[in-house]
Amino acid sequence: MKKITILVPAYNEEEVLEQFYARVSSIMNKIKEYKFELLFINDGSRDKTLDIIKSLKEKDKRVNFIDLSRNYGKEIAMSAGFDHVKGDAVVIMDADLQDPPELIPQMIEEWENDHDDVYAKRVSRKGETWLKKMTSYLFYRVLEKVSRVPIQKDTGDFRLLSKKALKSLIQLRESQRYTKGLFSLIGHKKKAIEYERDPRAAGETKWNYFKLFDLAIEGITSFTVAPLRIASILGILISIVSFIYMLKIVFTTIISGNEVPGYPSLMSVTLFIGGVQLLGLGVIGEYLGRVFSETKKRPLYFINEYSGEENE
Repeated sequence: MKKITILVPAYNEEEVLEQFYARVSSIMNKIKEYKFELLFINDGSRDKTLDIIKSLKEKDKRVNFIDLSRNYGKEIAMSAGFDHVKGDAVVIMDADLQDPPELIPQMIEEWENDHDDVYAKRVSRKGETWLKKMTSYLFYRVLEKVSRVPIQKDTGDFRLLSKKALKSLIQLRESQRYTKGLFSLIGHKKKAIEYERDPRAAGETKWNYFKLFDLAIEGITSFTVAPLRIASILGILISIVSFIYMLKIVFTTIISGNEVPGYPSLMSVTLFIGGVQLLGLGVIGEYLGRVFSETKKRPLYFINEYSGEENE
């Protein structure tokens, strides 16, 4: 009998965990042909998330958990889960119930039809602001245009991965992770399932605009050097324009004898060029910082407690 692990990163989700477990366990109980493991990753929660997970494990042996030593963020939490998956396939989903567990049987069916990555594609996003929807729409399309890897649009982490796809993903050990891009990078046979994303069942989102912006920067710098190329092209164009402007001033002075224009024009050009230089240095700094982080080769995470068997 094949085993499927349902991997759930959780950070301060005490308000929704019981409801999440009820819906997921109902799905697992209906599918008799497979064994299931419900693997929670407690990402340094400060509320009663871990206590609730432990209480769920006491009444259901299918529940396991990894308690990380601190809050590492969702990307690293998922990596910790990937390293401890024992099943023949893994379903990744959030605990907030925005991604309906009722899609799991369809994902399993597509997996059995020889697909390695069965991902859920959003056709609508209920309960989210128009600004978040618009920025998400633009980000995925910009990333797709500048990246050499075909990026899946309008998809999140909710998907089923085969053991083959999971093994490929585990080999990618960079510390600065953008997992949505890594799913595309590993390739393998993919299948999309369209669905309407629900609002959170309870609690508040952990993704504010600052964190989303940081994730966007992570995605762009992880999968393309386009910002560096844009900075280079911009620098060349400004140098050409500045040289032409300098020639104009020289010839105007020689021919007409007029004095060189004064302070305002000089300051405007200086500030503009200085701003572009700082922008270019910032882009270079983003990439250099990631090189610095990767060269240290620190472990991605540390674990306080793992409820499963390491060698099972």
